[in-house]
Amino acid sequence: MSALILHRNPFEPFPYDRWLADYEGELVVLAARDRFEMFAEPVPTDNLGYTHLEVIDAFDDVELVRGRALALAEEFDVRHVVAHHEADVLLAASLREQLDLPGAWPRDVHPFRDKALMKRRLRAAGIEVAEHIVPRTARDAVEFVDRHGLPVVLKDRAGYNSIGLRILRERDTAVAAFERAFGDAERDDLLLEAYVPGRMCHVDGLVVDGRMVLAWPSQYQYDLASYGTDPGARVDLTLDHDDPLTAPLIDLTERALAALYEPDGRLRDHAFHAEIFHTPDGRLVVCEIACRPGGAKVREVLAAIVGVNIGEYATRAELGLHLPGLAATLAGGERLRPSRMGGQVLLMKRPGYVKAVPPPPEEPWVERFWRYAEPGQVIPPASGSSDFLACAVATGGSRSEAERRLRSLGARFESQIEIVELP
Repeated sequence: MSALILHRNPFEPFPYDRWLADYEGELVVLAARDRFEMFAEPVPTDNLGYTHLEVIDAFDDVELVRGRALALAEEFDVRHVVAHHEADVLLAASLREQLDLPGAWPRDVHPFRDKALMKRRLRAAGIEVAEHIVPRTARDAVEFVDRHGLPVVLKDRAGYNSIGLRILRERDTAVAAFERAFGDAERDDLLLEAYVPGRMCHVDGLVVDGRMVLAWPSQYQYDLASYGTDPGARVDLTLDHDDPLTAPLIDLTERALAALYEPDGRLRDHAFHAEIFHTPDGRLVVCEIACRPGGAKVREVLAAIVGVNIGEYATRAELGLHLPGLAATLAGGERLRPSRMGGQVLLMKRPGYVKAVPPPPEEPWVERFWRYAEPGQVIPPASGSSDFLACAVATGGSRSEAERRLRSLGARFESQIEIVELP
């Protein structure tokens, strides 16, 4: 008996060997080499204590990954399939169905991966979403702009990490983008949305046996889509207990999850990451929601303020393992609530020769620090909204205290980073 883990991430944030030390079966990991390289983590040269660790170049070829996964499933008598990357949750569901294994199957995951289906389900449940269309031609896209105006957002219908997302603000730019995207052909894999103004909030948490046992909101203080052009510190903050948005955001997320679940579905144990706009006129508009742990350092922020890493607990719940720290909640008690506030500060990669990077901060309120480049390296631009140069998680007694600390830390990081353009 074994668990197969599809791993399109570095290992540092996902120490499965430690998380699953009490798992009685074998741990089999299929990993992507390019993820280690992106996050400056050494490519494993041995099994790292797992029963089997196999590293392939990348997960871009889905059928290649599926083939290796099925071969490993047969060889190691796989009973569970785990995947925490947005690009792999549907493949993992498909493997479970093919192998008749517990956990979510494709029909459970599709509403979370197909952004058009997601918005239809949410709207049918009375939840506000942006006006949108799945354009089949460039003409469809132009007609949408004529009806709804600019700006508009063009994205992959099954995208992630803001990769390929474009905010089109001028008509000539939009028309040119549509012509490049469609040419004279038809396609149905893009989503075109009316732009929603306001600050993006996110709610992250955990569902166990169909019940939301942890949920807490945060608010990005930056534009996710600007990862390729923003050289400054990007701050993300949790909301205080008494913030007027806290309860409405959690309630809306619970309603959104309910709208996306299949009746009598198999998606019972999972982490989630919901992104919700708070508009200038006070509306909450759901952007999208994922049935996996949040990216960046969301997991570590939650661990710092509530003592639970949702990546670890989602993995253990999927495997049917005990969830320490949740006994009272699972017995019918209240959801976990933060004992303090916190957040993350992120600096994106930018291309060039690295001359200097920040040293590890020494302040006691800095919970974690990461650096993904070193002096002497030549690095490419950020490839997505989770391709960092340096980042840290910090805490405070309140949101305002956490914000002061994170902004001070970010300003210091900016002054300590030196990257020069190559000739």
